[in-house]
Amino acid sequence: MACDFVVHPIRWDRCPLAAADPHARAWLTLQSHRGLAPNTLDAYSRALERYLSFLIKHHFSCVSVNRTEIALYLSSLRSNGTCLANATIQQTLTVIRLFHAYLMEEGVRANNPAAHSHTGRPLIARHHKLPWIPNEDDWNLILDAARQEPIGNRVMLAFAYDAGLRREELCSLRSDDIDPSRRTLRIRAETTKGRRERIVPYSVTSGELLHHYLQHRRTLGQKRGLLFLSESRRNYTQPISIWSWSKVILGVARRAQVERFSTHTLRHLCLTDLARAGWDIHEIAAFAGHRSIQTTLLYIHLSGRDLSAKLAAGMAQIHARRTQMLAEMNA
Repeated sequence: MACDFVVHPIRWDRCPLAAADPHARAWLTLQSHRGLAPNTLDAYSRALERYLSFLIKHHFSCVSVNRTEIALYLSSLRSNGTCLANATIQQTLTVIRLFHAYLMEEGVRANNPAAHSHTGRPLIARHHKLPWIPNEDDWNLILDAARQEPIGNRVMLAFAYDAGLRREELCSLRSDDIDPSRRTLRIRAETTKGRRERIVPYSVTSGELLHHYLQHRRTLGQKRGLLFLSESRRNYTQPISIWSWSKVILGVARRAQVERFSTHTLRHLCLTDLARAGWDIHEIAAFAGHRSIQTTLLYIHLSGRDLSAKLAAGMAQIHARRTQMLAEMNA
């Protein structure tokens, strides 16, 4: 039986301090061997590199750093001019906590200075913000800008909304992940954040866009494999990477003058629309591939479903209407 487990390489050139530190290098290598997704591994590497830079600058050591000094580091992330988002700082704290837990397991130090306090007070307060989604005017501007994109990019945009796909899930779709007879996509476990495979449907209108793209794709190459191929001069016929897709969406956002539009906006919008249409929270969680319904609750709250039953009933057709609008990009 073929093994689907993938060990992704670490970009040591992007984290030279971590590469040079034996403890940091061993910990990141362990994370790679655990099969973490490339995005997660990259985020861990960047967070650890930033932390090590602070330790070196202040002549601290990961072996002896204390809770006060870690709090000083977290404070610096909010006041050094970069103004990192609360979610980014929370992710950084998680990486520091996991790294020091590893040092404890290896017998390098006796305690974890980044661990949760026995009093329950966190080192940094967590902000809970609802994700941004476009209003109807923004949505129409985005679709107008997207009509200028090649057919492949339009299909990707349609799938990203229609199936609520994350960036890596979308770019990792393969030809054999599509079942046209059932209009479903197989999202393979190794491409997901939670490492759980799922099957998601796509609409008739997205299927029509896909049909036109597959005809066009044959002119780019007959080779099966990753579904979406680049048409840029630099990477012609190469698989579209997550970074290339981010640049496509950035271009759409700028032309539409909707600067907050991002690759994740389409997923946010899809899940919110499903909540508006009355889907059960467990159905949305399964559709999205969430491991915890606490994440899914964000979309229930954002939809305002619990505040207005009338709104939920009136929005029952919104999902179908949006996919129809997406299909009109092909006109």
